[in-house]
Amino acid sequence: MAAGSFEGQYVWHPAADDRALAQACIDVRAGRYLSAHNVLKETRTDFEVRAHRSLVLASEAADSDLAERWMSEEPGAEAALLAARVAMVRALRMADAADGRADTLARIAQSACTRAARLLPADPTPWVAQLALARLQHSYDPAPKGLLTAPPGPWQLFSHILRLDPWNREAHHRFLACFFTRNGGSASARWDVASFLSHRAPATSALRLLPLVALVEEYDPAALLADSTWEQSQWTTTALGIYRHWFPRTAAYRFTPVLDLAYLAHALFMAKREFEAREVLTAMGPYASRMPWSVFGDPEERLTKARRSCGLPVPGPA
Repeated sequence: MAAGSFEGQYVWHPAADDRALAQACIDVRAGRYLSAHNVLKETRTDFEVRAHRSLVLASEAADSDLAERWMSEEPGAEAALLAARVAMVRALRMADAADGRADTLARIAQSACTRAARLLPADPTPWVAQLALARLQHSYDPAPKGLLTAPPGPWQLFSHILRLDPWNREAHHRFLACFFTRNGGSASARWDVASFLSHRAPATSALRLLPLVALVEEYDPAALLADSTWEQSQWTTTALGIYRHWFPRTAAYRFTPVLDLAYLAHALFMAKREFEAREVLTAMGPYASRMPWSVFGDPEERLTKARRSCGLPVPGPA
């Protein structure tokens, strides 16, 4: 991973320093799918990059007919994966907007996911897309033994994905999201699942960040001393553990894990650990993600405040 130096402006695009993906996004917006095919095909054995690339490309293609046209003109595993991801993005957008068409789009997405999984059975990504849709249907299974709250959830589907890819990042995040209050879950279930998932992962895994994701999800600006939560020993210890064990590993990543770094930098900054936060923000280079900063206000303003507090350069006037 070599994010590059900060040169005065943030780069918000989720492709970040994945140059091939960034070019493929440009081509997708122009109605061309060859480069999308290429960047997906070369990730058939790198599931984390495949998941990220397919999701970013689907976000670019969701408002056009590119996925449908690709499947019609040159059907294959990569075309089917993008079609599944596009259908997933559309269904989730409609559900989040409380649009009545969400159920129909979810059924279309389920069918597209099944087709993509059939074409490349070893790839967990179509199953991850199905997991993202699970919160729309709430056809949940009983929880396995060992969880205090025993919350129902898409446990069987999640277990199938883990058999294909035990530490699949997106699968863990999608699964945790099923227990968010806004998706019908509860605070107790959310904490139980976040703790369970993070503690079963290696100390060097980015999945150790899951409790910090849950903490941001629970943030209530009206609560007494809400911004002091991260200073509590539990959360400072969690953030520093991730900083010591996972953060050094990011130097070996193919591409900068911007979103995970942002959650870690935010937690360290909120815990008033500016020295460590400075290192993480520096590792991000110019790349930025709206989460988690957008939960606390304007994301650019919040990120700029954190960088300035850590003694790092910030964007100048536009």
